[in-house]
Amino acid sequence: MSNDDSDGFNGDDGTALSDAQAALEDARRRIAEAPARVVVVNHLMGMYELAAIHLSSVPPKLDDASLAIDALAALVERLGERLGDDLNTMRDALANIQMVYVQMKSKA
Repeated sequence: MSNDDSDGFNGDDGTALSDAQAALEDARRRIAEAPARVVVVNHLMGMYELAAIHLSSVPPKLDDASLAIDALAALVERLGERLGDDLNTMRDALANIQMVYVQMKSKA
């Protein structure tokens, strides 16, 4: 017979699960406390970084980079002024990654 608890986890797994659940609840609480604009801009930067990762792959993954860039563009253009003080930063980031994409595509 194993040392499993009735929930199917042994003590170490149960503790790890409890710790993971507590960490998830803490993350959710922190996100709920942050203004939505801050979280959205963070996700926009994630799309920028995703595009940059695909562009820096060897060989570059242009289709994947294009998807991330197009998603970033769609959100930046659609949200516009709702991004507040971050709008110009996001427009600059978008223009930058688009320029890198065009340069990389012309080399392909």
